[in-house]
Amino acid sequence: MNAIETVSLTKYYGKSRGITDIDLTVEEGDFFGFIGPNGAGKSTTIRTLLGLICPTSGTAEIFGRNIRSRRDEILADIGYMPSEAAFYHNMRVREVIRLSADLRSQDCRKEAAELCERLELDTEKRIGELSLGNRKKVSIICALQHKPKLCVLDEPTSGLDPLMQREFYAILEERNQEGTTIFLSSHVLSEVQRYCRHAAVIREGRLLVSDRMEHLGHTDTKRVTVRGIDTPPALENMKDITSNGDTISFLYGGRPDVLLGALAALPLTDVSITEPDLEEIFMHYYAKEDI
Repeated sequence: MNAIETVSLTKYYGKSRGITDIDLTVEEGDFFGFIGPNGAGKSTTIRTLLGLICPTSGTAEIFGRNIRSRRDEILADIGYMPSEAAFYHNMRVREVIRLSADLRSQDCRKEAAELCERLELDTEKRIGELSLGNRKKVSIICALQHKPKLCVLDEPTSGLDPLMQREFYAILEERNQEGTTIFLSSHVLSEVQRYCRHAAVIREGRLLVSDRMEHLGHTDTKRVTVRGIDTPPALENMKDITSNGDTISFLYGGRPDVLLGALAALPLTDVSITEPDLEEIFMHYYAKEDI
C-alpha cells in the first residue's frame, strides 16, 4: 500500500498559484524527501495532504483513504511537524506535551520522557522562555510521541544545532526501521541526500521529478575540475564556471569524447571528473525546466 498518493492535486489561493497538478506517490515504509526552495509549494502540498486546507481540484489519499472524506481517521495515524509551530507561551513544556497526547486520547508519557532526554529538553520551562531550537524540540516530541504510522515533517531542523540534528535523524532512522513512513520537506539538500531513499523536486508549485536518490544523480552532467590553465576550455554545454588562480571548475553536459578531446589539447597539470553533488543536481533540474 502507498502511504501517500496524489493525482493532479491542485490548490489555488484565489488567482494566486499554490500547487498545480501534483502527482506524487510515497510507498509505505519509505524515507522520502520533498525538495524545493522557500515558496516552491512544499508547505501547501503538506497542508493539503493533511486536510488543513481544501484542494481546488485533484485527489489525495493517505494509506488508501481519501483526505477529504476520512480526514479525522487519517490524522490519527499521522505525526505532523509544521515549519513554524505555535504554542501557548505561558504553558510549561511538559503541559504542552501532555496536552498534545491528551488530544489524541493516548498515554505517551514513557515515549515523551525518552524523547525529552535524548533531545535534552527541559520540560519545566515555559514556552515563552525557549529558544527557537528548543521550541523545535517541543514540536518534534509532539509529532513523534504517539508513534504514528506516517511522520510528515516540514523543514524540521531549522534552529537545531548540529548535535541535535544528528540525534533527531537518529530517532527518525530508528522509527523508519520499525516501519514508520517518513515524509521530510526540506531545502537543506545535504540532509535529503544523507537520509532519504527517494525524493521529489518541486518548483513554483509543479513537481519536476520524483525518483530514487541514486537515480536523481544520473543527470548526464559531470563536475569537471582542471588545473594548470586560467581560461576555461572552448566547449559548449558548460555552465556554473568558477575560476581560482590556475584552477577552473565547471558543469559539463555534452559528449564525453568531445570533453576529453578538448582537455587533451590543453597544458593541464591535473583533472578530475566527478558526479555533481545534490545541490548541483537540484540546480540541473531547475535549469532544465527553464530551457
